[in-house]
Amino acid sequence: MSKSDDQSLRPATKLVQGGRRPEWTGDPRLGGGVVNPPVWRASTVLYDSIADLKARGAATHDRLYYGRRGTPTVWALADALTGMEPGAEGTLLYPSGVAAITAGLLALLAPGDHLLMVDSAYEPTRLFCDGMLRRFGVETSYYDPLVGAGIAALIRPETKLIFLESPGSLTFEVQDVPAIAAVAREKGVTTMLDNTWATPLLFPALAHGVDVTMMSLTKYVGGHSDAMMGSLTATPALWPRLRKATYQLGHAVSPDDCALMLRGLRTLDVRLTRHGANGLAVAGWLAARPEVGRVLHPGLADDPGHALWSRDFAGASGLFGFTLKGADDGARARFIDALAHFGLGFSWGGYESLVVPSDPATIRTATRWDDPDALVRLSIGLEDPADLIADLERAFGAMAG
Repeated sequence: MSKSDDQSLRPATKLVQGGRRPEWTGDPRLGGGVVNPPVWRASTVLYDSIADLKARGAATHDRLYYGRRGTPTVWALADALTGMEPGAEGTLLYPSGVAAITAGLLALLAPGDHLLMVDSAYEPTRLFCDGMLRRFGVETSYYDPLVGAGIAALIRPETKLIFLESPGSLTFEVQDVPAIAAVAREKGVTTMLDNTWATPLLFPALAHGVDVTMMSLTKYVGGHSDAMMGSLTATPALWPRLRKATYQLGHAVSPDDCALMLRGLRTLDVRLTRHGANGLAVAGWLAARPEVGRVLHPGLADDPGHALWSRDFAGASGLFGFTLKGADDGARARFIDALAHFGLGFSWGGYESLVVPSDPATIRTATRWDDPDALVRLSIGLEDPADLIADLERAFGAMAG
């Protein structure tokens, strides 16, 4: 997808205007256009002639060719996402966040290559590295998320990619992304970041030196827990490589889901602001509770990642964790089961609050997670934080009883 036409616009304006090209929202033969790109559903595309078929087959990405290559609804979402990342050449869309991660890794790695994977990564990312990538002859080494520029000592001649996730989605360590990206560029190594927690609104990844940025659009971009999708946004140097691999892997997304994602994207700025404010309100209240060991939220002043977060991020989202002081699995279960306003379920970033138990010690390999207290992860939604706090207070009572 081509780059956004006006990079001078501020992010909130880009969210409203992105992907609304006249050729995608109207037809001059009908006298005008509509606000939202219509839902173009297609598998077969018809051509006027053999010459037309040949001409469109040579087109890069934004002409109707076959449904798997997209329609204007798909291109509109990709174009809007590209416009959110200054310096990006284009965005590719996938059926889920995991599909985006795996497609990116397959596109950028080959047998014999070495991958440096952050130890705080999303568990399905680890499973792919330890499973399919290993079978394909790619070696993965896990590294301390706090390594910073020290990652230079871990880079080998065969290292081709450094994967980052900041903050980590279970333990919320903030990585020094600019420092790692600078080392990688000096060594000729590609960087790829899972930027789902922050989105480009809070952390424009390419502007901080990253080569490829990934999001699970299922979370904050969709925002309503009713559609799944992932994205990869890349620099001009890597965009053709990713596009080629995506075509070869056969990835495609539903235009109906793209329409839902576009609808969510328009309100992302105001929703993310509310998620962040609610999250900080709840996190601050939890930090003062005697039942809590610690709160894992980089927006809090005493969090180990706060300085980097303050330097690099424009705000916080609503996902964080906390430990229950002295609690075992049974006490954690009583606490979670007592919650009324938090749904017990995976994912996050929707308008509703969610809770899940978390056990990072079972998957960490490069660094130890030795906190003995039970860990809980919260996704704070758009409810009134006073109601969420009252719910948590009741749950603390149930845990004790």
